[in-house]
Amino acid sequence: MEIQLTNGRKIITKDKKYYEANLAHFERNGFYPVDNKKKEIKKATSKTNTDKVVQLKLKRKKNVKKTKKKN
Repeated sequence: MEIQLTNGRKIITKDKKYYEANLAHFERNGFYPVDNKKKEIKKATSKTNTDKVVQLKLKRKKNVKKTKKKN
């Protein structure tokens, strides 16, 4: 019996015995059975996005002429 595995990008098929014997290998590489993939996706609201915004400071311009004269 074969089982389909996915890591989000691609789907592969392997024997079920081979999958069960090397379960740690597949979990480490991010593969899991296709049946377990279906999960609800939580939609982000604008309020949660605006709470996480960090204001950036403007970079201060240096006068190129003054730095050349010092050297």
